[in-house]
Amino acid sequence: MLKEFKEFALKGNVVDMAVGFVIGAAFGPIVTSLVNDILMPPVGLLINGVDFGNLFVVLRDGPKVPTPYASLAAAKAAGAVTLNVGVFVNVVVNFVIVAGSVFLVMKGINRLRQKQPAADPVPATPARSELLLEEIRDALKQRTETPSGPLRE
Repeated sequence: MLKEFKEFALKGNVVDMAVGFVIGAAFGPIVTSLVNDILMPPVGLLINGVDFGNLFVVLRDGPKVPTPYASLAAAKAAGAVTLNVGVFVNVVVNFVIVAGSVFLVMKGINRLRQKQPAADPVPATPARSELLLEEIRDALKQRTETPSGPLRE
């Protein structure tokens, strides 16, 4: 059983998938930072300075401090129940960026696979009977084309 597991674990597809998971895990925080730190601040500025990370709706005040809350962190610290719209928007933007990146990578890989020249197929050697039939055909053709006249039986 250990031998079978070793064969399975060391197959190319499993190793490739593991590498993909590791790279994907490293790629996630980069995309999160891109969305939270690069993309969303200008978008928030365009719509009257809204910070998407702090865009939330209070469903129920917290027992410690009543509304208004300056930030999502303050609302959570007060124990308020919130609908975190901004966090959801950030996650959706993260997903779109990751999905788009994966799509572009897969499109590039598929393009590379298609551009690989196909190996020239080795022409099959005709069977001996086919070679003999071709020789007979060629001999008959030469015999009928001789200037001495048509073939007589």
